[in-house]
Amino acid sequence: MLLKDKTIIISGVGPGMGQAMAKIAAQEGANVGLGARNKDFLDEVASEIKKTGRKAVAVSTDITNADQCRTLANAVQEEFGRIDGLVNSAYNHGSWATADVADPDEWGQVYDVNCVGALRMSQAVLPAMKEQGSGSIINVSTMATVNPFPGESAYAASKGGLGVLTKHMAQDFGAYGIRVNACRMGWIGGAPVYGYIDAQVAGGRDRDDVVGEITGRIPLGIIPPEDDCAKAVLYFVSDYANVVSGATLDVNGGQYMAP
Repeated sequence: MLLKDKTIIISGVGPGMGQAMAKIAAQEGANVGLGARNKDFLDEVASEIKKTGRKAVAVSTDITNADQCRTLANAVQEEFGRIDGLVNSAYNHGSWATADVADPDEWGQVYDVNCVGALRMSQAVLPAMKEQGSGSIINVSTMATVNPFPGESAYAASKGGLGVLTKHMAQDFGAYGIRVNACRMGWIGGAPVYGYIDAQVAGGRDRDDVVGEITGRIPLGIIPPEDDCAKAVLYFVSDYANVVSGATLDVNGGQYMAP
């Protein structure tokens, strides 16, 4: 198993890739700490993980609150004795608005989750990782930072900040044996994207046309499945990435190819 006996915290465990990462991490042998604001959903995911014989701790967490971030980290540390990985996947998309009409006053809230929230969670796990002399932090970003998509200006700008933060964290946390990397996600074949497709169809569009509009821009010709996207993120926690730090991995089926 790729993550045997490791302990991983995943923030932003919602109906999308967050829950997929949690379940796959458990399948790969990890104990999992789950953080998000929706405690009922967290408990449901934790229950599914426990049914497989693995262990999970679920703590309602708002990553705009440093105390709540520390509470999640401490609960996982107390339960499992260590923290090997942190996946910062919590996000706030903000309004779908192009930059010419976007509300600047809303952007602070988006940054507070997508960029500063990741820093809060990373600082919360830092004491445990420093004590161990090892750890892996993965910041989940978006292809929209390099391949603009209409309406994602606030989201992409905040995730762009997260990309810069990733490099600074890799530099600053590296002294403690902690690796920090980022995954830049494209379209993910899960509940949020399929919800978008359903909404387009409900508005009168043909489903094949909507899907074809997406896959026509992707060299692999598919919407990357949620589980496969989750596995790409979890690679960075594994021992196969022991000397990889400060890197950004594009996970998008080839739609955007970094120079």
